[in-house]
Amino acid sequence: MSIEATNDRIFKALSAATRRSILDLLKDDPQTTGALVAQFPDLDRCTVMQHLKVLEEAELVIVQRKGRERWNHLNPLPIKHIHDRWIGPYAARAVGLLDRLKSDLERAAPR
Repeated sequence: MSIEATNDRIFKALSAATRRSILDLLKDDPQTTGALVAQFPDLDRCTVMQHLKVLEEAELVIVQRKGRERWNHLNPLPIKHIHDRWIGPYAARAVGLLDRLKSDLERAAPR
C-alpha cells in the first residue's frame, strides 16, 4: 500500500470523534473490547466493533487475543508519522516566526 493510501486511512480513522475517544481511552493502557464498549453506553457493541475495525485497518490499534478476550493496544507510530510530516515543519516555522517577532519587539521597545 502506498504512503498516500496509508495516510488516507489514518486521516479517515481520526475523522470520527468516537474513534478519537477510543484512542484516548487506549492512551495509557490496553483495554478489552468489552471494557471499551462499556465506555460508550449510547452505542451498541457492533458499532464500537466497527469503529475498532477502522482503527485496526489504519494500524492505529493492534489487537492481541488472549483466550476469549480481545485486547486493544494503541499504536502511536502512525500518528507520529503524521505529526512528523504535517505538524512538525509547520510548528518549527511558527516558533521561528514568534522568535523573530519577539526580537523585533524587543529592539523596537524604548529603553
